[in-house]
Amino acid sequence: MNSLLEQLEIEATPKCAAPFDPDFRPAALWVRAYRKRLGADRRKVTIALQRPDGMVFHHLMEVLPDTPENAAANYRYVERTVKYLLWQKGANTVLVAGCPEIAAKLAVAYAPGGEREFDADFMGRLVFLAPFVVKAVEESEIPAANEPKFRMGNCWKGCRIGFDLGGSDRKCAAVIDGQIVHTEEVPWAPIKETDWHYQRDGIIDSLKRAAAHLPRVDAIGGSSAGVYMNNEVRTASLFRGIPADDFAAHVRTLFLDIAKEWNVPLYLMNDGDVTALAGAIQLNDHPVLGMAFGTSLAGGYCGPDGGLTPWLNELAFVPCDFRTPGPGCPQDDWSLDYGCGAQYLSQQAVGRLAVAAGVEFAPDCDTLPLRLKEMQRRLDEENDPVAADIFKAVGRFLGYTVAYANDFYVLKRFLALGRVTSGKGGDIIIEESTNVLKTEFPELAEKVKIEMPDETSKRHGQAVIAATLPPDELIKG
Repeated sequence: MNSLLEQLEIEATPKCAAPFDPDFRPAALWVRAYRKRLGADRRKVTIALQRPDGMVFHHLMEVLPDTPENAAANYRYVERTVKYLLWQKGANTVLVAGCPEIAAKLAVAYAPGGEREFDADFMGRLVFLAPFVVKAVEESEIPAANEPKFRMGNCWKGCRIGFDLGGSDRKCAAVIDGQIVHTEEVPWAPIKETDWHYQRDGIIDSLKRAAAHLPRVDAIGGSSAGVYMNNEVRTASLFRGIPADDFAAHVRTLFLDIAKEWNVPLYLMNDGDVTALAGAIQLNDHPVLGMAFGTSLAGGYCGPDGGLTPWLNELAFVPCDFRTPGPGCPQDDWSLDYGCGAQYLSQQAVGRLAVAAGVEFAPDCDTLPLRLKEMQRRLDEENDPVAADIFKAVGRFLGYTVAYANDFYVLKRFLALGRVTSGKGGDIIIEESTNVLKTEFPELAEKVKIEMPDETSKRHGQAVIAATLPPDELIKG
């Protein structure tokens, strides 16, 4: 007889299978199959994520009784949930009440040498500059929730520059009282660069190009993948190649230094947050969950009240595939975890699916951006059926990922942005993801709309919206 884990994987087989990835097991289907087994003897579990500044986030869930038959499935359910919460909201302390046996295993997993060592080190040492801890507690020991809201953006007064820094290009815009007077996209390759001057010089170059179209510069807003707190770089893929000493001495305060040099207000936010702001502004509606499908996967969220959150929304690392790790299961090259967002909803997804499909590329087409561009060309110009199936797979990944996100976000509008959504491929992604909701989650399909902005906004919208980050009251003119 199959184990409970094996049964759950069978029941999580999607009706909308992903071409070139037949073993994909959507988290949303796995969790639904698990929850169907909950009976009167279910256990209530409270997870609290705590930050050094006193912020506390709560998440409630229910698990099966603690028996040998249920142990592996219970652990996967809670462990994957904690993983999602950490990268959605961010914390250096995880308190677990209601399942001490699972909390004990989590503590081992997140300890040095454990399978989640990367996550613990990232959250503790890099982001919150404090030790990372997982601890079993009693329900009475869970601290009260403390989650403030932030409101920022949609400010158009004055002469503003906005920039969006990606892994393969940097975009910049100049805006005068809400009128876009300049947008530009410049290729660059910062991720493997070991000299921090490369990134700084590129950013300054784009700012000067934009400033040339303005009578003056009143404020600067920025967007980039990574974790930024009060304009300080805590960690970012753009600077992965920079030695630790140079990072601490020059990169951590890079944008603070640029603000001083230009002598204007400068506000920097994660590009996913700017995606969500763009969605809320363009759609005139909220809540909005946005994702940018680029070199990696970025996320952002405007809540039901239209405000931003203090969450991380680093959705590249959240789980979306619950298949058992092993050969054929996509593995993140940074965290070394399996089944996480970037491998399904970014250039990385298109690249790995093309390999699985047996696509042959020219010798000089040897990077993910070039291979994405080639697959988009084949689809747009030749209606290539293999290229169409690759984007169909990405769309199906998205549909199931949105369904799982419904466990963690209040959803209404979902906005897809980024280079992967350009051209005919973007239309296929929206069509297929919408069909997944209609087929597998009809109640969710009634309340959530998946969509894209127009083509110009997709390519330059984040830079324009980033320009609106500094508050109007800081503009002197």
